[in-house]
Amino acid sequence: MEYSNLLIHNNDGIITLTINRPKALNALNQQTLNEIKHFFENTKNDTSIKGIILTGAGEKSFIAGADIKEFLSLDQGSGTQMAQNGHDIFFLIERFPKPVIAAVNGFALGGGCELAMACHMRIASPNAKFGQPEVNLGIIPGYGGTQRLIQLIGKGKAIELLMTADMINAEEALRLGLVNHVVAQEELIEKSSKIIATIATKAPVAIAKIVECVNAYYNNEPDGFMAEIAAFGRTAGTADFQEGAAAFIEKRKANFKGA
Repeated sequence: MEYSNLLIHNNDGIITLTINRPKALNALNQQTLNEIKHFFENTKNDTSIKGIILTGAGEKSFIAGADIKEFLSLDQGSGTQMAQNGHDIFFLIERFPKPVIAAVNGFALGGGCELAMACHMRIASPNAKFGQPEVNLGIIPGYGGTQRLIQLIGKGKAIELLMTADMINAEEALRLGLVNHVVAQEELIEKSSKIIATIATKAPVAIAKIVECVNAYYNNEPDGFMAEIAAFGRTAGTADFQEGAAAFIEKRKANFKGA
């Protein structure tokens, strides 16, 4: 597959995968998600790969969210399908048998924050901003955000951020445990590469099993991820969502009616 929105750089088995839509602040459209899916599906068994660094093009944004223009035609059925596809892709990353590090170089909002949380670790630059602003659109996070944010920072703060849509900066994200390290922007790739290089000196099977076992800790019933998919579909079928998405595109305040 020829990638339109991904740049791939291989430095001795350490792959830097760059989301390359800088004019759109690297927003995740369906083409980009399909390219990410193809990449991770086709590299999970590549023994030459030591690890993946996932980042965004430019200095302003890791991923500023999903491409809201693609949301305008959603209803409950297509919303559920979109959320399921996003979950499937982000689970590929979360379950990848080699380390995957998000090098967060600016805004990580909505789907961008969710993608960063699906990675095994997050390294942020001082200008990084994290948030889940979906309620501003009358919808909820649909790519695992309601589950992984709680796992990383705990229920109390997670539900506050999910309900208020507030953004937090890199230092607050570090304090809460959302990110592992904060380094100068020009050191993001170097720091991420050093961590992967250290892990590459360990037994590959053991590393893969660490990923498997850590993920198993969160395999609780009922399945919160399935609940999120259903809830995303439900909110995608509301008039409030149509109003919220239209208001975002039109750069005005949404007038929600509760339906």
